[in-house]
Amino acid sequence: MNITEVVSKELNISKSSIEKVLELFAAGGTVPFVARYRKEATGNLDEVELIKIKDRQAYWEGFVKRKETILQSIDAQGKLTPELTSKIKAVMLLSELEDLYLPYKQKRKTKGEKAIEQGLKPLAIYIQKNRSADSIEDKALSFVKGGVEDEKQALEGAVNILAEWIAEDKWVRDQLRNQFQKFAVASSKVKRGKKEEGEKYKDYFDFLEKAQRMASHRILALFRAEKEGVLAFSVDVDEEKAIQNIHHKISRNYASNLYVDKAVAESYKRILQPNFESEIKKELKEKADVDSISVFAENLKQLLLQSPLGAKNILAIDPGFRTGCKVAVLNRNGDFTENTSIFPHPPQNRAEETRKTLTHLVQKNKIEAIAVGNGTAGLETEKLCRDLFKDSDIQVFSVNEAGASVYSASEIARDEFPELDLTVRGAISIGRRLIDPLAELVKIDAKSIGVGQYQHDVNQPLLKQKLNEVVASCVNHVGVELNTASYPILSHVSGLGTTLAKNIVSYREENGDFTERKQLLKVPKMGKRTYEQAAGFLRIEKGVNPLDNTIVHPESYKIVSELLKLNNSKIEAIIGKESIRTETIQALKEKYDKYTIDFIVKELQKPTIDPREPLEETAYNSIDSIEDLQAGMKLTGTINNITNFGAFVNIGIKESGLVHISEISNTFVSNIQDVVKLNQQVDVKVLSVDLSRKRVQLSMKK
Repeated sequence: MNITEVVSKELNISKSSIEKVLELFAAGGTVPFVARYRKEATGNLDEVELIKIKDRQAYWEGFVKRKETILQSIDAQGKLTPELTSKIKAVMLLSELEDLYLPYKQKRKTKGEKAIEQGLKPLAIYIQKNRSADSIEDKALSFVKGGVEDEKQALEGAVNILAEWIAEDKWVRDQLRNQFQKFAVASSKVKRGKKEEGEKYKDYFDFLEKAQRMASHRILALFRAEKEGVLAFSVDVDEEKAIQNIHHKISRNYASNLYVDKAVAESYKRILQPNFESEIKKELKEKADVDSISVFAENLKQLLLQSPLGAKNILAIDPGFRTGCKVAVLNRNGDFTENTSIFPHPPQNRAEETRKTLTHLVQKNKIEAIAVGNGTAGLETEKLCRDLFKDSDIQVFSVNEAGASVYSASEIARDEFPELDLTVRGAISIGRRLIDPLAELVKIDAKSIGVGQYQHDVNQPLLKQKLNEVVASCVNHVGVELNTASYPILSHVSGLGTTLAKNIVSYREENGDFTERKQLLKVPKMGKRTYEQAAGFLRIEKGVNPLDNTIVHPESYKIVSELLKLNNSKIEAIIGKESIRTETIQALKEKYDKYTIDFIVKELQKPTIDPREPLEETAYNSIDSIEDLQAGMKLTGTINNITNFGAFVNIGIKESGLVHISEISNTFVSNIQDVVKLNQQVDVKVLSVDLSRKRVQLSMKK
């Protein structure tokens, strides 16, 4: 099996490109590096295509390994024939591979195997070949001996043997698998006495849907409810039709008689139905995992790449009722300067004292923006700040604080602020998220950031892999300022890791700011290969070489020198300006590959300092609670979560409203991520308000 050819056909990418990509990966190349700096080798493949190549290569390598294991297992049993070897080597579906292995698979002793040990195999063969029930029953009498007590036990044992032979028949399995894949229906019923406990699963108390059409969120909800013991969840097909299909497939090799009928029914009910129900459930779960993880990954990407406020003096507030609000002051570099606590809400209600404290801190520290966490008491605190500073230029922002408590107790937080209380660290994190979301959020396990639903129900290793890929992609897309970056964000730079990231920070602290990229080679454990992978993603704003503040890779500096010479220019006259002559570009393309030249020219003319959009203050509505809402009301909101079935919108109250996918647009929406983005401001209309369930249905239709 040539894996490269298989992947090439699967992804419709040339074999030569895939071979080159795999060669680059094998040499230590990272996805961001290969995507940006090896376009000539890959044929301009982007990160998505490179990750697909990596994933499919890993899948097929695992598939080949499974084949080898199966061949070794059957060979060890002395049952491997040339014909079976050819079949196993030719098969391309995992389900078909496992079907071929099924008769040889080591398993617990079955009813059929026990019957064979009792000497009933000849009776099973006799039943298989004869039509007359009377002759079969007469034959069974001769097997009443040893552990077989009577004729009935002999016939039951023979039927069990036949049932297992039928269940292992490839043609039967192919037919039944096809029936399950096309016509299986998923259903669920609430278990006795679980209605009240499982109220949140009310929609699934009497549920029925064709398995093929099930949405990912429904699949995951059913699996969770089944795990919690609230629902009985099953997947099945028409039993009568299934048994007819089995009869049709075995008719050439089995006589028509009462005991073959019993064997077919036994085969379906005891073996095949549970087997294929499990297989379809597994496929549903895997599909739901992939779909949901894709949504999580896209949400995380949008969250990490949300607009930074930039260098401002920040007042950061981690709100609360009983324990008060923790307040931290950050300067324009994001450094912590002081903290205090305020108690504006019940039960203390120290409103006047709060106003004096906040006014004092704002004036003393020349505060330009206030960041308020969106957790408990977040809305109340945000409105207090808006009212207090409504006549000033101070901007007030609601900041998603998901994962702030995880950061507060982390090793990173202890290293940064060893003397501070956890709650103060949380307030600092909220403030820094406003200044630069990416730099702060990379300090937290991506699963704790709150990027979707059912994140604890999906395949955890796959979720971790995909979210880590997103973090790395975002960090390298934006790039990192070498002289101000913390080790957590440096650790995600292409080719680096925690150890090298800490070494870079230590080197910077001991030797002062970096003035050139090539100084990185002096950092302990920084080899030439790692430097090659990382250098282009690390910028130096005030270095001696202007190219060090671009994403032009140091390996291309000689090409830039040649460009300057041909263009009769100095670097200062070119960076940020469209002053490179066409003939200069063409001359270089004749000598070097066009991808590299186009990339260098584009970057010189418009350096990518930070690709993220500037942050704007959000408009808010004059409502205080869900009780203020009425159907038909028009509001402005911010999308704070996206799922496959719709988008949740913050409209200024505790409860986020749901815009179902059918209400996103006047036209049909197949992929919600193509239409809406996280943190996008949208105009919505209230469709309905369910006060008892605290649910708000919204529409974005014009």
